Amino acid sequence: MQGEERSTVDVLGLPAVAQAELVRTGEISARELVEASLRAIERDNPVVNAFVAVFPERALEEAGRVRKGDPRPLCGVPIGVKDFLSATEGMPTSEGSSAFGDWVADHDSAHVRRLREAGAIVVGKTNTPELALRPVTENARFGATRNPLHPELSAGGSSGGSAAAVASAMVALADASDLGGSIRIPAACCGVVGLKPSRGRVSMAPDFGDVGGGLPSDGVITRTVLDAAAGLDVVAGYEPGDRDVAPPPVRPFAELLLPERLTIDVATSAPLGVSVDDEPRAAVERTAALLAGLGHEVREHTPDWDDEAFPHSWGTFMTGVGQHLVRVVERMHGRAVDAAALEPATRAWVLESAPVPLIDYLEAAESLRVYARRILRGWPDDRVLLTPTLTRLPSVVGGIRAGAGVTDDAVRFSALVRIWNITGQPAISLPLQHTADGIPVGIQLIGPPGRDDLVLSLGAQLERAVAA
Repeated sequence: MQGEERSTVDVLGLPAVAQAELVRTGEISARELVEASLRAIERDNPVVNAFVAVFPERALEEAGRVRKGDPRPLCGVPIGVKDFLSATEGMPTSEGSSAFGDWVADHDSAHVRRLREAGAIVVGKTNTPELALRPVTENARFGATRNPLHPELSAGGSSGGSAAAVASAMVALADASDLGGSIRIPAACCGVVGLKPSRGRVSMAPDFGDVGGGLPSDGVITRTVLDAAAGLDVVAGYEPGDRDVAPPPVRPFAELLLPERLTIDVATSAPLGVSVDDEPRAAVERTAALLAGLGHEVREHTPDWDDEAFPHSWGTFMTGVGQHLVRVVERMHGRAVDAAALEPATRAWVLESAPVPLIDYLEAAESLRVYARRILRGWPDDRVLLTPTLTRLPSVVGGIRAGAGVTDDAVRFSALVRIWNITGQPAISLPLQHTADGIPVGIQLIGPPGRDDLVLSLGAQLERAVAA
């Protein structure tokens, strides 16, 4: 530290963009910042279990090449990368499993490459449930990731390792992915910011084309909305062959503008009668009052999201996705799955269940697309929906059972988040509310298709209002 002016412990608590600015101005070196991150991981990870692999020599060597005046937006900022599908050149990817061996890629996935090109330094890989198939981060190979704020509670999933790493200030930004809530669920559990970008905003290149039928999104988990916006500016962009392409923003996402007076729809219920606990409902009501006080028009309005055919369609679709995912991972890892090494619930769901016939998979996907059209019909370009992120508070570690398929517990955990993967809309979970015991209660904002800028700007306005 130059002149002992600032503690590296304090620096780790700063947003990623502030860390980069300190490196840029020379107030701290990238090596010192990475060293601080590695010390935090060494100190806190034995309890939290956010990281499953750490690469100190490589991270320090990369940090040593960053110089004062570096113009890149994340210069010298240590980050974590989720241990699922994201190729990270020279680093193992396990998919949270012992059944496939470790994939050491000779390249980066597009979004990882973009993060590194922006100056970020990967210090390690973060924990995920096996094949990222559960809403909690618990697996047989690495164990459970715990909530840094309340270690008896789960960090959520499937990007639980990334959320816990950010919440505990091991890093300020971490890679994450979301097929049915896997960015927003752990963000809500751990009290951090999680944005699921619009469909087609972030590329899955070069290794994946149609994993999840276009529903998954890669993104970042952060502690501030500005960092989420800056991270999206970095990872967004078209790559050759992408099946979906979101329109580019008029200006950088990090140029957060004060939103004009908006109409905010508020829904405190969940589809198909899934119950919403008192704490999430009350948190939304408090946030709605705050939005009204900021001058927005707030009204109670529930989308047309009830559909008796939805559970069957979703279950069929997700079973097909899981069965396909095994093939994808086998191809990436260059070996057949060791069925005996899969966790029993995973094995029963994706290997031992009957293969989903192609026509049944396509019919399920068709049904979900029609469902999306119904919800999106008439959604104005400036309309935002406010809901709880989760219908319940975070569970205790081990409190959500693993099951062969889409379990009732998983459905209740994801009832308000998976919809927006189907519609492709941007959705952000914000850490605006807590219970009297200090347990985070996530608040979700959903914007029109392609309007990531709108949910980010409104989220930043709420973030400032709560901090005032």
